[in-house]
Amino acid sequence: QVQLVESGGGLVQAGGSLKLSCAASGRIFDISRIKLSTMGWYRQAPGKQREMVATISPGGSTNYRDSVKGRFTISRDNARNTVYLQMNSLKPEDTDVYYCNSFPNAPFPWGQGTQVTVSS
Repeated sequence: QVQLVESGGGLVQAGGSLKLSCAASGRIFDISRIKLSTMGWYRQAPGKQREMVATISPGGSTNYRDSVKGRFTISRDNARNTVYLQMNSLKPEDTDVYYCNSFPNAPFPWGQGTQVTVSS
């Protein structure tokens, strides 16, 4: 079973930056599935549906939701089984719990997420 552990969140002022990490661990077979999967960062506010923020394919092609384009950058390091999200020019509306998983089907158990709070 794959375990996804998100980290790097925190409290930051508007305009600031954070870099999130998502480390995957588990059986070799499951880790191989991650290396071959498009991975995504998602976010969710209390009472709202989880939404995709950014995705990255196994080959490195990226996609972003419109509200974060030009501010967020997703990357992956397959050797370290880790996916990153560099977030710059943060806005209060970016405040959420951030998660990672495969995209679009999210077949792996969700991690605990990492809280990002942006103060105005």
